[in-house]
Amino acid sequence: MSKNMQMTLGRRDVMMAAGAMALAAAVPAGAQSTKFVSKRPPRAQRRFVSTAVEAEIRRVKAKIADPELAWLFENCYPNTLDTTVQTGAVDGKPDTFVITGDIDAMWLRDSSAQLQTYVHLAPKDAGLRRMFVGAIQRQARCILVDPYANAFMRDTSATSNLGARDDMTEMKPGVAERKWEIDSLCYPMRFAHSYWAVTRDTTPFDDFWAQGMMKAVATLKEQQRLEGPGPYRFQRNHPSPTETLMFDGYGAPTRKVGLIHSGFRPSDDACVFPFLIPSNLFAVSALTMLATVLKEARGDAAGAADCLALAASVRQALDLHGKMPDGEGGQVWAYEVNGFGDAIFMDDANVPSLSALPLLGAADRKDPLFRRTAKLAWSPRNPYFFEGTAAKGIGGPHIGMDMIWPMSIITHAFNSDDDAEIRQCLTWLKTTHGGTGFMHESFHKDNPAKFTRSWFAWVNGLFGDLILDLERRKPALLASRY
Repeated sequence: MSKNMQMTLGRRDVMMAAGAMALAAAVPAGAQSTKFVSKRPPRAQRRFVSTAVEAEIRRVKAKIADPELAWLFENCYPNTLDTTVQTGAVDGKPDTFVITGDIDAMWLRDSSAQLQTYVHLAPKDAGLRRMFVGAIQRQARCILVDPYANAFMRDTSATSNLGARDDMTEMKPGVAERKWEIDSLCYPMRFAHSYWAVTRDTTPFDDFWAQGMMKAVATLKEQQRLEGPGPYRFQRNHPSPTETLMFDGYGAPTRKVGLIHSGFRPSDDACVFPFLIPSNLFAVSALTMLATVLKEARGDAAGAADCLALAASVRQALDLHGKMPDGEGGQVWAYEVNGFGDAIFMDDANVPSLSALPLLGAADRKDPLFRRTAKLAWSPRNPYFFEGTAAKGIGGPHIGMDMIWPMSIITHAFNSDDDAEIRQCLTWLKTTHGGTGFMHESFHKDNPAKFTRSWFAWVNGLFGDLILDLERRKPALLASRY
C-alpha cells in the first residue's frame, strides 16, 4: 500500500514513516540492538494478549531449530495482536477494529487476513472468540456503511484521514478510501466461515451481520453490470494511472458475460481490464462459504441459495472467459480479461493472486490448470517476476520494478511439496528482513536493506501461517538450519 521509496513522499509514505517510528519506540532499546532478542512490544504495551496464541508461539518455536527463523516466527506471528487490534463495544456487542499496521485505517481484506492465522485457536480462548465476534460485527458494519469502500475509519462519522476525501466518488462518513475491490467483500465471508467452522458459535451471526452479508452479495451481483453500469464511479487527481479509473470513473469497456467487475486490484492499483480473474475465482469460493454459514448458523436456506446461484453463474463465466493460451499448447487462468477475447497474463503478489488461489479455497493445489498457471506466474513470462542476488519472487506495479514482495515467496512455499524448494523460500525469507526481525511489504531484489513498510501486519501473519503449515506437513524442515 506504500509507494516506491524512490518516489516523492506522499500521504501514505508519511504515515508509514510515522508508524515505523511508533513501532520502534514500542520496542525496548536492547531488543533493537541485540541479535535474536524478541522485537515484540513489552507485554503491558500489547494491544491484545491471548493465552492460546502465547501457548502456540511457545509450542511451535520449540520445534524450530534455526535460531533466526524461530526469532522471526516469535516476532511476526503475534504482530497483529501485539500492535493493530483495538477492542471495545458498540450497542452492547463486541467491536474490534484492526489497522493494517503503519496506516491508521481498517481494510476489510487486511483485517480478515491478519486475524485468519489465529482462528484455529478460538476454541481454546474465550477472549479470542470475543475479539473475533467483534471483528465479524465490525466488518458487517463497514459493509453497511458502504459496500464499495475498501478501507474504513474507526469512527463511522469521521472523514478520511488518507486524503481520499478529495476523490471523485461518493465519499461517505466513516470511509477511509473508496476503491472498489471484489476481494474486500469476499474476505469477510471467508473469515466468518472459518470462525463458524472451528467454533460452531452463532453469536456473531445475528440479523445485523446478515444484513451486511446480503448487502455484499447484492453488490457483487450489481457489479456483474448485466442491467447497466451500476452506481460505482471513481476518479482521483493523481499522476499515476494506477490510482484512477478511465471513462468517467467506470473503467475500461467490457462485454457483459456474467463476470464481476472490479475497479481495483488487491494492491489498490487500478485494473487494466475490469474482470480480475483471481478475485472472481475468490468470489466463487467465498460465496460458497457464506452459503454454508447462512444455512447452518442461521437456517437461512433462501439466502444460501442466492449465494450459490451467484457463485454458479460466475463460475460458468470463468470457465468460458477466464482462461487464455499459455504459449505451449495449453491453457492457464488469465489475470484480467474484458469479455471481448482480450486478456492479460501477469501476477501480482497481493492475495488474491493467481499464485495464491489454493490459500483462499479458490483452487485445488494439485489441479493441473492451477499448477500450469502458478508455474507461468513464477517465471519471466510474468512481467512482475524478479530475480536478483538476494532472492526471486513476484512484486507488482504498486511499488515498481525489481521490488519483491515476501508475500509471494510465502505463497510459493505454501504451494510447494518439494523440500528443496521450500528450504530455498525459507532461506530467502530469513535473509531479506533487513535486520528488522519482521517481514516487509517489499524489498529490492539485490538489496534487502532497501524495503518498504517495516510494520505490515498482514505479511507477518502470513509468514507465521506458513510456519504453522510446515509444522503440520513438513516438520523435518523446521528441524533444520538455514
